[in-house]
Amino acid sequence: MRVLLIGANGYIGRFVADRLLADPAVQLTALGRGDDADVRFDLATGSPGALTRFLDAVHPGVVVNCAGATRRGARELTRHNTVAVATVCEALRRSGCGARLVQVGCSAEYGPSQPGSSTAEDAVPRPGGPYGVSKLAATELVLGSGLDAVVLRVFSPAGPGTPAGSPLGRLAEAMRRAMQSGDGELRLGGLGAQRDFIDVRDVARAVHAASLSAAQGVINIGSGRAVRLRDAAATLARVAGYGGALHELDGPPGALRPTIGHPRTESVGHRLDALGHHRTDALGHHRPDPLGNRGERPDADHAAPAPHPYPDGCGSWQQADVRTARDRLGWRPRIALEESLADIWMEAACRI
Repeated sequence: MRVLLIGANGYIGRFVADRLLADPAVQLTALGRGDDADVRFDLATGSPGALTRFLDAVHPGVVVNCAGATRRGARELTRHNTVAVATVCEALRRSGCGARLVQVGCSAEYGPSQPGSSTAEDAVPRPGGPYGVSKLAATELVLGSGLDAVVLRVFSPAGPGTPAGSPLGRLAEAMRRAMQSGDGELRLGGLGAQRDFIDVRDVARAVHAASLSAAQGVINIGSGRAVRLRDAAATLARVAGYGGALHELDGPPGALRPTIGHPRTESVGHRLDALGHHRTDALGHHRPDPLGNRGERPDADHAAPAPHPYPDGCGSWQQADVRTARDRLGWRPRIALEESLADIWMEAACRI
């Protein structure tokens, strides 16, 4: 089976490439913007005609699209997430290869969910930000293309290679810095949000399964279980062997409480907000944020949570209904969150 993989150098794409290369029945060609791609092509600027000519030459049986952008402005997100997918769909319609399309979408397309609920594929999407809007537009293009296509809506990926700018990546990096410098406390914001974390290697298995199946439409890829960020932080601290106290900024002013370890007397510089808020010394004076953020924060005893502590537009809760993936792809998640967090920590701990 000839597979054309777009976005092989991305977070998810790297693991999809590894999974497909491990299948002796797959002949893989990588298309992307980097020098290490088999074929260099920029979907955001390339024409459907040029891509069609390449498809006709390679004649893949499956096209997997893992390409996209996550943290840019609305215009760039539209160009890389929506226009790029329009180019793929149009090229496939023009080509004579008849390839199946596996599009990697995301749970941000759904937007906020009712706490306690599991989001199924027939839920009405209400994305809460430009990223979710751009990905939802791409999904609608795929579903309306008339192609043999499936969209995998991936919930919150975790595990090796987790971007440093993601909540779990930033948490691991701040914990590493705290342990390296002997800081006795971490102050964390946004820990009240609950997300459905799924290991990126399980996502790659789902993409592989979708490539081999005849399933069409939208299929959720998640663990089926929402996890509170404060619980993930506790697990990461245990995995890392962090013995300090972990405080959270969620809740009303004055409600600060330790969630891991025991309160300790702070020295200057022991207060870190790992999810991207601000840093103060023991006197409450503003200091540079170790994660590169700016701003002012009141004295720690009256700290209020940031207005958007988990800025993915998905509110306080997301949990996937994964029955469709089980029934139509024969796929189930295998890797527990603790293993994913251990791999995140291993990479963070190795940074100099």
